[in-house]
This record gives sequence, structure tokens and C-alpha cells, in this order.
Amino acid sequence: MNPSTSALLTDMYELTMAQAYLEQGMDEPAVFEFFVRRLPTCRNFLVAAGLEQGLDYLSELRVTQEELAWLEQSKRFSLELLRYLEALRFTGEVEAMPEGTMFFPHQPILRIIAPLPLAQLIESRVMNLLNFQTMVASKAARSVLVAGGKPLIDFGLRRAHGAEAGLLAARASYIAGFAGTATVLAGMAYGIPLYGTMAHSFVQAHEDEFLAFKHFAETQPDNVVLLIDTYDTEAGADKVVAVAQSLQAKGIMIKGVRLDSGDLADHARKVRRILDQGALPQVSILASGNLDEYRLRDLVQSGAPINSFAVGTAMTTSSDAPSLDCAYKLQEYAGRPCRKRSEGKATWPGRKQVYRYDADDGCIDHDVVTTDDDQLSGHPLLRPVMKGGRRLAASPPLADVQRATAVQLERLPASLRVLDPSPAYDVRISDTLQGLARAVDRTSTIKGVT
Repeated sequence: MNPSTSALLTDMYELTMAQAYLEQGMDEPAVFEFFVRRLPTCRNFLVAAGLEQGLDYLSELRVTQEELAWLEQSKRFSLELLRYLEALRFTGEVEAMPEGTMFFPHQPILRIIAPLPLAQLIESRVMNLLNFQTMVASKAARSVLVAGGKPLIDFGLRRAHGAEAGLLAARASYIAGFAGTATVLAGMAYGIPLYGTMAHSFVQAHEDEFLAFKHFAETQPDNVVLLIDTYDTEAGADKVVAVAQSLQAKGIMIKGVRLDSGDLADHARKVRRILDQGALPQVSILASGNLDEYRLRDLVQSGAPINSFAVGTAMTTSSDAPSLDCAYKLQEYAGRPCRKRSEGKATWPGRKQVYRYDADDGCIDHDVVTTDDDQLSGHPLLRPVMKGGRRLAASPPLADVQRATAVQLERLPASLRVLDPSPAYDVRISDTLQGLARAVDRTSTIKGVT
């Protein structure tokens, strides 16, 4: 069983609701939208990500015979539901914001239009995929914004919350602007550039640090990046200078050194001095070790001679905002606009579009959320991506998505590009959408009384 593709990777109530819908003949078109209710306190914007995996999931949606047999043996589901699941395929439509789009609360980034039981069944996994990659891409983008153009590398696999999380975090961080990842499978699956150095264990396994550096360089002559802080960082740098001299006769050049502990700025200055005095100005310095966007900002602002950074745990787990207040809500059924009015969780009804408007300086200025049939002058953000269960276009190369994301980050107002909380971006709800909400409220109130 592959949990990433299984239709049973869902919540129990999706199945029980689907059975009830089928028993009542409620299989007319339903419209669900995925959105975020509010930003985490430490976020000024979010980066949409995970759409590709969502579309893959929908394209491959199946219930296997093994799964059907298990459901039948549980004796919890009707024969009608089992037959429905046996023939299950996604036949609906999807509209979405492209991956890498900056978005804000109450803006749908994905819309599903499908028969009600089907649109309900896919809820949990669609939310799971969009929530995670959006969360990580939004965290990674903050590091990109403060790195001053210096390359960032994903080092987060070993502390990711599971195999899929580690793999998808590499993808999400690459979308946000990271240069690459240490996760090998991400290189194979997504074509993300791979980076790697050595571990402290490699040095410890040798009786002599000089010999460890020499052996590693001879094994990886085209990618010699040496970890120099196993014992004493500056002494390690001295040994790099010494080993470089012995490698020159073999035509092997040391590419870089990695610092992973201590006062990174202070060590970087001392190591840079040692390398330069040892005729190794071309050797770059990579810093790692519990980095996040705040430490990156401080290191860059300090002027420390660090050429690139590896970011792991904090980014892969989005440690300061490990989840989003996201929702996948019914907005229309059988042509009837629907609205949830729960306290603190009210939704705007109907199918919606988000229009973006630019300021004179080219930065984004404000957005308007309105009904899907309300044509405005701004740039519409939601686009059709699937119809009749089929994709409308091939997946864009991930490098193209990264470049588009970079353009979007550049267009953020300066007030949103900082790490500290800033005044909220201007998101306006159109008069048309507000009028629809009032009409839905009046209708539901009347029906509730009668």
C-alpha cells in the first residue's frame, strides 16, 4: 500500500457523508473552495504550493480491490457506497492560483467542481497536500527575502515529519527560491539541484583530520566541500590549507568549507582570513546549524563572509507556524450558493474570483474578492487547470515555477517583505459578493424559521 496515493488516506466522516449523500440521491454538482482564514502572526503573506501533487492525486484517484475488500469486511459501509468507490474516478473541474502566487486570507487558491459525494471524498487529502507545501514555501520565502541573493540549500530531511514531508519540503523550498536540496530523491523526482558535503562522523572515523579531508577530496574531486568544525574550527581551516597544497598536484581543487556550530559570524571571519592567507580565496564558506530566517538576517546584516547557507529543521517543519488555519468549504450545491455562518468561521458564498491590482511602482497594491461572474479590471488569479478529470495543460517545469515565484516576491510591497509583522495587505470584498452573502443569509433565515 502506498499511503501517498491511497483513496483511504482520508477522514472517516468523508466516507460516512458520501454514503449518506448517495442514499439521498444528492449527487448534483458541488463547489468547494480551499482558502486560509487568517495569517499566522509571524507571516505577512503566503505562497501557494502543492497544486501539482493535488492534481496528481485527483488524476490517479482509485480505490483498489484490496481497499474495497477491507471496507467490506469492516461492515460499516453500504453496498451502494462500495460499488460507488469501485468505479471512483475524478471527473470534475479544478480552478486554481498557479503555484508560487502570493495570497492572503479569504482568497480561494483552489476550487473543486464535482458531484457532491466525489467533491467531499477528496477533501482531506487535498487539504493535506496544499496546507503542507504552502506552509513550507511561505516559510522558505522569508529566508530567501533576507538572504541577500546568497544561495540557500534545503538540509531538512532528517528532521522532517515523515518521508513525504521531507520530499515535498525540498520541492516547496525550491519553489520559494532555494538553490537546491540535500535530499537525493528530490533530485530524481523533481530535477532539483543536489548539494552535499560530509558529516562529522566521516572525520571522526579517521585518526587524523588532515587524512579525512584528503580521502574525501580524492573520492569527490569535483565537489570538495569539507566540514571543518568537528574539533576546532580554525585549526580545521589550517588543515584545509595544508591539504589543498597536497591535492594541487592531482588537479583537485577545494570548492568550499562548511561551518556548523558556534558563533558562525566570528568563525567565518577567522576562517576567511586563514583561507585567504593560504592562497585559497576561491574557497567558499557554507554555514549551517539550526538556521532560520531570523539568524540568516542577522548573519547577512553583520557582513559575515559567508557565501551560502543550509537551512533545515526550522524550514522543513515551519517551526514558528507549523500549520495554517485553512479550510475546504462548500460554497455552492446544485446551483444554490452556500454560506457557513459559524462564529469566527463564516465564509463568503458562491464561486469566487480574486482580482489583483498593481501600484504605480509595479508592486501589488490591493486585491478584490468577488463572485466568479463579476468581471473586474484587475488581473484574475484563479485559472482553469482541470476539466472532466483531465489536466488542461502539461505541468510547468519546476524551474519556471521558481522564476515566477521570484517575480512575485519582488512585487511584494516593502512593508510585507520584512520578517516582523506589518499592517495587513489590502484585501477588499466586493459589493457584489457582500450582496450575495446578504441574500443567502435572508434565504437561510427564512427557511430556518419555517
